[in-house]
Amino acid sequence: MASAMQAFLKGGSAASSKNKTDSPVPSSSSKKKDGKARIIPWIEKYRPKTVEDVAFQDEVIAVLKKSLEGSDLPNLLFYGPPGTGKTSTILAASRQLFGPELYKDRVLELNASDERGINVIREKVKKFAQLTAGGTRPDGKPCPPFKIIILDEADSMTKDAQSALRRTMERESKTTRFCLICNYVSRIIEPITSRCAKFRFKMLAEDILISRLQMICKEEGIAIDDSAIDAVFKTSDGDMRKAIMTLQSASRLCGKDGAITKDMIFDISGVISEDYLDKLINKCRSDSYEELDVAVQDIIHEGYAASQVLNQLHDKIITLDSLSDKQKSVVCEKMGEVDKCLMDGADEYLQLMALFSTIMSQMCHGG
Repeated sequence: MASAMQAFLKGGSAASSKNKTDSPVPSSSSKKKDGKARIIPWIEKYRPKTVEDVAFQDEVIAVLKKSLEGSDLPNLLFYGPPGTGKTSTILAASRQLFGPELYKDRVLELNASDERGINVIREKVKKFAQLTAGGTRPDGKPCPPFKIIILDEADSMTKDAQSALRRTMERESKTTRFCLICNYVSRIIEPITSRCAKFRFKMLAEDILISRLQMICKEEGIAIDDSAIDAVFKTSDGDMRKAIMTLQSASRLCGKDGAITKDMIFDISGVISEDYLDKLINKCRSDSYEELDVAVQDIIHEGYAASQVLNQLHDKIITLDSLSDKQKSVVCEKMGEVDKCLMDGADEYLQLMALFSTIMSQMCHGG
């Protein structure tokens, strides 16, 4: 134990010998000892290996490239929607900084699934931050003399834990860099945000996401048409992780010889098709509560979530030419009330009937 610690302080020669037996991340074609191929989720298999591989986050990549060249890094705060590459970016940067041999010893990653109360910050994080680190790698490349602590889903940390973290960030700035990752930067206390370089990760653009999906389909030999690719993009809302998982689920469903279709994507993701929504709106134009009741019951029996109906219906209503701005405002106000009731646990059928009755009233009687 003492010799290993000495080696770590000198630059990690012991860590190198320890990890020489570690195998790299296996590809999907790699074999286990019993001859069976290992199954790897595509989100891990196609996770960016270098900073340059991260898509559509140009400002962040430019700063990290300069930091990698100079082997220096500020404290970082990544925020933005899920599935836009926040965790992948810092993991790729860490691997480029430290190399595969030192990565495990120089990087501490804590996720929302880990206990991250004030005691963990005071003990585990503080203890790791106080360790010194050498400036050489086993392969001879320059290596920064600091460690990186990654706190994923940092917005779920308590205020007390964040306050304890602030003091640790301040005292251990010579030996440790922190990278906080969150969806909502407003939930991070001001003393921490002022000590970090903040980077907002944007929602992925359509062409970027579709090109990445097409690359995966080509690598995996998947038959898929353009309408299905567009459906994956629409159901993912710019979330690369969700899009890749939907694509992998669809490929498992159709098998090796089958082709992925648009309807298959909608079924897997639980998204309502445009044709189905159009039928619902046409039922509202019928001015018949009996027909509307049957249509709403069909939605419930099909298993669609009321929240999903609400989200898609909102986008549909605001683009309808048959409703005036005043009528749309009445419908949207009702949507807000229904959403609040659903969050409080109200019955989905009754809330959807109330919403569609309001839409029917506005369409047929103008209120």
